[in-house]
Amino acid sequence: MADSDTPRPPRLLPEGIHEAVKPGTALLRLETTRLREGILDGAWWPRSREIAAELPALVTALSQHLGPITRVGLDASAWEELPTRLIIDDRVVHLDSFPVGDDTVLITRGDKDLFSLMVVPPHTTPDAARAAMAQAVRADNITPAEQILIDTGTSPVGPSPAERAPTDQRPSDPT
Repeated sequence: MADSDTPRPPRLLPEGIHEAVKPGTALLRLETTRLREGILDGAWWPRSREIAAELPALVTALSQHLGPITRVGLDASAWEELPTRLIIDDRVVHLDSFPVGDDTVLITRGDKDLFSLMVVPPHTTPDAARAAMAQAVRADNITPAEQILIDTGTSPVGPSPAERAPTDQRPSDPT
C-alpha cells in the first residue's frame, strides 16, 4: 500500500487555526439554515473572568457575522462582577446571568435566534483549548460543553470567581 493510500485521521480544524487559537479567540460554526444539528455553535476562549473586559470583543466579532446582538446569557458563578447591560459598539447589550454552571454563553440576535458557545476557561493550555474548540465546532457534535472540557482536560481548576474572596475578607485561621 502506497503512502498516498494510507488514510489519514481527519483534522478538525485547518492547520493555520492551530497556530491562531490563543486566549481571546472565538471559533464559530455559523450555519445559514434553520436546522442546526450540533448542540454548540462555537467556542470562546476568554483571557480572563472579567466580563466587561472580555465580552465587547466577542460581541463585536459576532455582530459582524450575525448582525446586532441583543442579549448574552452567562453562568453567574463563572464571571466576576456581572453588570445587567453593557454598551458595545454604541448598542445596549443586556446580560442575563443564571447559576447554571453549564460552561456556555448564550448569544441572542433579535428576539428568538439563539447561539450557544462553549466557554474555554482562561487558564487552559493552548493544546487543550484547541482540542476543546475543535470538538465544539464540529457540525455533528452532540457532546455538552461540560463533557468536552472534561474530555480535553480543560475543566476548571481552582475556585470559581464567586468562591474567591479578597484575602482581607477571608476568615482568619484560628491556629
